[in-house]
Amino acid sequence: MVYCFTSGIVGTMSTPKNVRILLVGDDAVGKTSLILTLVSEEFPDEVPARAEEITITADVTPERVPSHIVDFSTAEQSEDELRDEIEKADVIAVVYALNDDETIRRITDYWLPTIHEVTAGGTQKPIVLVGNKADAVDVNSSRMEDIVSIMDQFPEVETCIECSARDLKNISELFYYAQKAVLHPTAPLYSNEEKELKPRCVIALERIFKICDSDNDELLSDSELNEFQRFCFKSPLPPQGLLEVKGIVRKNINDGLDDNKLTFNGFLFLQTLFIMKGRQEITWTALRKFGYGNDLELREDYVHPRLEVGSDSTVELSVQGLEFIRDLFCKFDQDEDDALSKEEQEDLFCLCPVAPWNDDNLKTVATNADGMITLDGFLSLWVLASYLNHEWTLANLAYLGFIQGEQESQLPAVRVTRSKSVDLSKRRTNRNVFMCYVFGPPGSGKTAFLQAFVNRSLKDYDPSTSFPIKYTANSVSIGKEIYLVLHEVNWDKSVEKLNSDKIDVACFLYDVSNPDSFSKIGKLHQRLEKDIPCMFVAMKNDISPVKQNYVIPVADYCKSYSPVPIQTFSALDDTQIDRKVFEKLGSLSLYPYSNQLDSDSSLSSMAVTFGLSLAAVVVLGVVVYRFTKRATSGSS
Repeated sequence: MVYCFTSGIVGTMSTPKNVRILLVGDDAVGKTSLILTLVSEEFPDEVPARAEEITITADVTPERVPSHIVDFSTAEQSEDELRDEIEKADVIAVVYALNDDETIRRITDYWLPTIHEVTAGGTQKPIVLVGNKADAVDVNSSRMEDIVSIMDQFPEVETCIECSARDLKNISELFYYAQKAVLHPTAPLYSNEEKELKPRCVIALERIFKICDSDNDELLSDSELNEFQRFCFKSPLPPQGLLEVKGIVRKNINDGLDDNKLTFNGFLFLQTLFIMKGRQEITWTALRKFGYGNDLELREDYVHPRLEVGSDSTVELSVQGLEFIRDLFCKFDQDEDDALSKEEQEDLFCLCPVAPWNDDNLKTVATNADGMITLDGFLSLWVLASYLNHEWTLANLAYLGFIQGEQESQLPAVRVTRSKSVDLSKRRTNRNVFMCYVFGPPGSGKTAFLQAFVNRSLKDYDPSTSFPIKYTANSVSIGKEIYLVLHEVNWDKSVEKLNSDKIDVACFLYDVSNPDSFSKIGKLHQRLEKDIPCMFVAMKNDISPVKQNYVIPVADYCKSYSPVPIQTFSALDDTQIDRKVFEKLGSLSLYPYSNQLDSDSSLSSMAVTFGLSLAAVVVLGVVVYRFTKRATSGSS
């Protein structure tokens, strides 16, 4: 099955939990003085050769991340110790003296080459150039030109700052920018050489733009911009702020707005402007809220959040998850024909690294006459995938940008059901998805039965298909709406699958035209060890039945072991498919202890007693959503 989906490439870099800042530079440039001045808030009378490592707690840093500041002294430490400290550092501050041109020359002659040599083949470490002793010199434009030239030559240099330990000038700013270089690095986002955003950054921002474009018109309206602002920064833009933002875009680029809405180029321009003004933390905040690490890949913890599932529990889509899936369908059903064409599906899944399913997978759920997946089929396919492989669901919801309030995880989109053993002891369940194993000897009609469940008859079935359809899923209405998954069990594997913990209900099929068919499922049924509700179905009802070679009458046997009588079924033509068979299977799953399952009226009353289910509420929401959408469209 293609339900063991590939999740695609994910990154591993997330926001650091602490920042290690290393100060290096020639002797007497003032590294130690800078550190001691930061701690004491005054210039020290006596300066040791090297300061001890100090820790700045998270509560006094703007980014709420603790920092460790490490001093390096060429007088007290060796070359090997320097290399070791460079490897351990998150950011390196190269300090030079503004009144000593030789220390500036040494930046490119010694310090940057040494850092490059140590970090070669690994992650590039951000570097901050620190000009100390500003109190000892006048403004020198040629010296600043030298520093700017170094920044252009070495992209890992995030910024430069001039300060004075003696005058307490820009001391806290120095360490803030060093911390910022780690938490909000410019290098992954922007190319100083090309003066434009890097390709990987553009790809990440395009995903964010598409997620925020809730009506799929390739533009961000004021309300969509405010939703983006609220999610990333916890507050909407005021009306005047929106006008100012759009005014800046309109003034600087021709194609930034369309119909007074923000285009993707306009969105990119704003992010570029933030970065060029040194406000890259704005872009990084958005990137991280949408799951990106410093390598601009979706983080492992974002794509695969940890979810504890007990051995006899299952995973279902929650109300929020089903609503998100429903909204996705409506967003990309651009022609409003209640089905997704191949092109609409490709548009929907362009944010996923690989297509989550193929045409064969669509045979597991309901489609329209043209083979396009319907809303019911779309919901059922996600329900099925979540039941079989919730990791796949969580990963693809991450790619598609599931957002729930301020949650940065997809976990609210799913729910782990209560232990099945607890359900059995309490004789009731709050589950909405149930597994039915379908048993039957070869030729009994298992595949036809599964396909009939998703409204396809034998005339629609192509036996030459190379894809074995072993699962189908659909909603079943039994006074409340549930989802039922039918699993066709290979006859050779029937005995070992018969007592599986996954079974909620067992369905035994036999061929009424084969006199030996029932004896085979009768023998199989006798090996059932667990208290699993069962139903027997006489297949090929369109053919005249023959007497079954069994020791007792088939009807008597079934009456002894099933709360419902034998069901007859034919999948020859879609006009003959009787869905009451599937409703009874759903009832057996939901009410396994009832003795009144042969009465349709009692089923309805029991379902009403249990109340509306999660799925019923969602389906109602679909009807209302579709009606209001079309009503709005008609009025316009």
